[in-house]
Amino acid sequence: MRVALLSREYPPDVYGGAGVHVEYLADRLARLCELSVLCFGEPRPGATSAKPDAELAQANPALQALSVDLRLCAAAAGADIVHSHTWYANLAGHLAKLLYAIPHVVTSHSLEPRRPWKAEQLGGGYALSSWAERTALESADAVIAVSAAMRSDVLDCYPLLDPERVSVVHNGIDTDQYQPDHATAVVERLGMDPHRPSVVFVGRITRQKGLDHLLAAARLLDPEAQLVLLAGAPDTAEIAAETEAAVASLQSTRQGVIWVREMLAKPEVIQVLTHATVFCCPSVYEPMGIVNLEAMACETAVVATATGGIPEVVSDGETGILVPIDQAEPGAQPKEPEAFAAALAEALNSLVGDPGRAAALGRAGRSRAVDAFSWTAIAERTLDVYRRALGTA
Repeated sequence: MRVALLSREYPPDVYGGAGVHVEYLADRLARLCELSVLCFGEPRPGATSAKPDAELAQANPALQALSVDLRLCAAAAGADIVHSHTWYANLAGHLAKLLYAIPHVVTSHSLEPRRPWKAEQLGGGYALSSWAERTALESADAVIAVSAAMRSDVLDCYPLLDPERVSVVHNGIDTDQYQPDHATAVVERLGMDPHRPSVVFVGRITRQKGLDHLLAAARLLDPEAQLVLLAGAPDTAEIAAETEAAVASLQSTRQGVIWVREMLAKPEVIQVLTHATVFCCPSVYEPMGIVNLEAMACETAVVATATGGIPEVVSDGETGILVPIDQAEPGAQPKEPEAFAAALAEALNSLVGDPGRAAALGRAGRSRAVDAFSWTAIAERTLDVYRRALGTA
C-alpha cells in the first residue's frame, strides 16, 4: 500500500499537536506501508516539501496555503491513498482524490467552526480555510477524529457526513522519549529553581490555549510557586501585545514568573516538564490535548480544562484535576472569565500545597500514558482505516 501523508507541519517545523501527531505517526506507518510525506516549507530529509507561489507573497495567508496544496496534490501522484491533516493540507487531499481517483482520509485535529477567533488572525482567509475544511471532510472516504469528543464535534459541525465514515483514533505519546529527566542544567539555565514548586504552561499564544486565563489565575497563585511559560508563536500582533502586557504586569507583582518565548528543543521541554509540580492546560478548545500526555509521560500532575477530548486523557482525581468551564458553545470563551480563573487557581494551589499528592498523580499519569497511548497501536488502527477506505479490510 502506497500512502501519501499530507501535512503543513513536519520536523523540524513542528509547533502544534497536529505536527507532533504527524511526526510520530509517520515514523510508525513507515514500518507498515510504503509511505511518502508531503509537507509545507523548506526542503528537508524524509519528505517532499512545497512553498507558496512566489507571486502570492503579499496575499492572504490562507490563499498562500491553497497554492501549496496544488503542489502537494501534484506530488501525490502514484499513491494508493492520501491522508491529510488540518485544513492547510485538506484541500490537497481532496484534489488528489478527484485527480487520481483514490480514497482520501482526513484526520480532524480541530475544526474551523469551533475556532471563530481565527477570523482575527486570517481575516477573509477564515472563510477560505472553513470552505477547504468543509469540502474535504464532507467528501472524504474516511474521517479520523482524535477523540470521541472530536467525533461528536465533527458530526455536529458537518451533519452531511455519514457517521459510519468517522472513526476515533487517539493521539499518542512516545514514552521512551517522553520520560522523566531529573537533570537540572536546562531548568537552571532558564532561571527555574528546581527546589521551589512550579506551574508550567507549554503552548502557542492563541485564544484557543487560554494563556490569558492562566495569567489571570496566577494572581491568585501561592506566592511560593513559580510560573514558567514556554509560550511563543503568537497568532497576531494584537494577542502578542496583550500577552506582553499581562506578563509584565504579573512580573511587577510577584517573583518567579519566567517567560521563555523561543521554541525549546524537545529534550529541554521534557526536563522543564519533569521539574514542574503541576502542568496547566487552560485551553478553551482542545480536541484532545497531546501536551497533557507529554506532561503525564514525564510524571507530572495535570490541571486542565474539562473541555473537548481532555477528559479522555486526564483522569480527574487520578492523573490530575479537571476544571469545569461554562461556555455558550464549544470553543467559546468562558461566560464568566473571573470565575474560571479562580477555579484554575484553586486547583493549581491544591497541588502546589500538597506535593505528595501531585507526585502521586504524576506517577499515575505516566502509567496511563504508557498503557493507553502507544503510537505503534495508533499506527495500526490508522492502517485499518486505510484498508476500509480501500475496500480491502
